[in-house]
Amino acid sequence: MNISLQETVGKGYADFWNTRKRYRVWKGSRGAKKRKTTALNIIYRLIQYPESNGLWVRRYSNTLRDSVFSDLKWAAYRLGVYDNFIWAVSPMQVTRKGTGQKILFRGLDDGLKLTSISVDRGVLCFIWVEEAYEITNEDDFNKLDLSIRGEVPDGYFKQITLTFNPWSATSWLKARFFDDPDEDIFTKTTTWQCNEWLDDADRNVFLRMKESNPRRYKIEGEGDWGIAEGLIYTNVVYESFDVDKLRRINGIKSAFGLDFGFTDPNAFICALVDNAAMRIYIFDEWYKTGVTNKIIAGQIKTMGYGGQRIICDNAEPKSIVELQDEGIRAEASRKGKDSVNYGIQLIQNYQIVVYPRCPEFKKEIENYCYEKDKDGKLTDKPNHEFSHGMDAMRYGVSKALLPPAFSFD
Repeated sequence: MNISLQETVGKGYADFWNTRKRYRVWKGSRGAKKRKTTALNIIYRLIQYPESNGLWVRRYSNTLRDSVFSDLKWAAYRLGVYDNFIWAVSPMQVTRKGTGQKILFRGLDDGLKLTSISVDRGVLCFIWVEEAYEITNEDDFNKLDLSIRGEVPDGYFKQITLTFNPWSATSWLKARFFDDPDEDIFTKTTTWQCNEWLDDADRNVFLRMKESNPRRYKIEGEGDWGIAEGLIYTNVVYESFDVDKLRRINGIKSAFGLDFGFTDPNAFICALVDNAAMRIYIFDEWYKTGVTNKIIAGQIKTMGYGGQRIICDNAEPKSIVELQDEGIRAEASRKGKDSVNYGIQLIQNYQIVVYPRCPEFKKEIENYCYEKDKDGKLTDKPNHEFSHGMDAMRYGVSKALLPPAFSFD
């Protein structure tokens, strides 16, 4: 199968396409063709190596269908080989007709299934980890790494591809693959400016972001590591925990917060506060732009929190009433000119424990910083760009911890 890289993928990707190193690690901005190019490459490789099989991984298995599975179908269409494959969704897998080669799909949330990966024919050669930044525990990756072992036919090779947006310089991905790469590691960084197929409307999104949200643009526009100077919350850990077990602890309090948005995302955050241990546990989230209050109410009910007290931004009384009309126990957050800083200072006394299924919250808390003044000095004002889940957490936690008559004024 012969293709023109420039016509199919575009310029600047030959090194990524051709490398045979074990680890192929690609960070970059949004719109940099990471997923599309990788999907094309993997379909091409399965045809090029008829005894190879593939494994596609994300942190959670329920995110695979609308991401890499769709991209692989798109890639097969673009390469003119869609009908050469059987596309099954239950269980999700792709099978090449004639050879029996398979593309398997797994989430790292099911470690048992990962350790028992096997294929009927040929060998497992290629793994693609999409949104690798969501993997907070390097040990989870190490287990995955060990799942492709053993000999391969002459001329074949094994390779793990990781693609992601570099939300934080504290990620293990930076230390492992970028700070001191060895001969087994290929790394690449690209931006939206490498994508010649973006139209003017697409490009203008990034140009506006560069002007209005320069900190976000450094990550989503330039593919740079998120470096958070003046970080507001520093006592943060990422680990799994048993929510039901925590709820049974004497004195633990639930805290549900909602920050309204439309162009900015609505952010709904679910937390448990252990005042004795001085810990705040973040166990669920929902971020969404462009939705009505009716949709928000429906989502809260779908997530199983329809009967909970939801503390909302007090600047949106109309939205709170509309949620109440939909049967949600919505309440306004505490008011006062010092409420933001007081709430932040209150939370800073606690360790924040973030469950791995809260990737958007993780992105925000690792980039939630104090703004700088015109002289480059830090102020006591939080940056708005990464504040949505942070505000929602503050609404819920402040209401849970402070007495009913408390006033910030």
